[in-house]
Amino acid sequence: MTASGRIARLLLVGHIAALAFGLGGLLIALPHPELWADSEMGRKTFDFGMEYAGALHIVFGALAMFAFGTSILGLGRTVIFFVASVGLSLGSELIGTGTGWPFGNYEYTSFLGYKMLDRVPFTIPLSWFYMGLASYLLGHLIAAGRGLRPHRVWALGLGVWFLIVWDLVLDPAMAHASMRVKFWEWNETGPYFGMPIQNYVGWAATGFAFMALSRALWRRDPDLARTPAWFPLAVYAANTAFAMALSASVDLWTPILLAALLGLAPALLAWKSGAAGPAQPGDRRQWRLAPGR
Repeated sequence: MTASGRIARLLLVGHIAALAFGLGGLLIALPHPELWADSEMGRKTFDFGMEYAGALHIVFGALAMFAFGTSILGLGRTVIFFVASVGLSLGSELIGTGTGWPFGNYEYTSFLGYKMLDRVPFTIPLSWFYMGLASYLLGHLIAAGRGLRPHRVWALGLGVWFLIVWDLVLDPAMAHASMRVKFWEWNETGPYFGMPIQNYVGWAATGFAFMALSRALWRRDPDLARTPAWFPLAVYAANTAFAMALSASVDLWTPILLAALLGLAPALLAWKSGAAGPAQPGDRRQWRLAPGR
């Protein structure tokens, strides 16, 4: 295992721990202050969570996927994906919070960290990066493992699909009126549990834009025949489970069902596609760019 691979595993543990910490704060600590209010340590932990928990798991997730991407794609291709996803998503979010396009009329609260231009938390583009890369890798693994051609088209389509399904369960919960802490607020309503359909069109367009741009700049498909598929699957599943738990806390069961059937179930196909595991020492089949298709 490479050094970046080992670092990626450690960061993934931190990411999942931060997700669990944030979930515990939202679903246990906030509604039950009697559990911690009489303890100095409990109060300090609660204050820390209120200040940093919203951003902590996103930072860990971005670092974990960057390290993992470096180990399987190489530093150059990972940087390309990072710059494309962060740059395009930040642009979309800044335009969106200023004009209502492409996502709809919404605004962020202060619980996700420092806001750039006083509109978009710095963590939001990072979340686009790490969930976008996890989704794209899952799509690529499924496309390659199932022999779907052309691979690049299927990888892009499936990557965007996984990204949208994640938001199908995340967005209704994070902005729900019953949540004690809201991470963003909608100034309009729509047919999908209060979310406008425009939001998901904007998600699809933004995700497709940075995935397609990254793939074009890579020039060739990455050969992931020996990639450890469990890593992007773990990232995707952990974040989807986080959103499902929040949805369950406010009785949003349909988004949970959709996430399970349309997101988690097909994502498991990547597990079999990458079941061969990482290359062993001396194995000539290392990470490399495959011929263009």
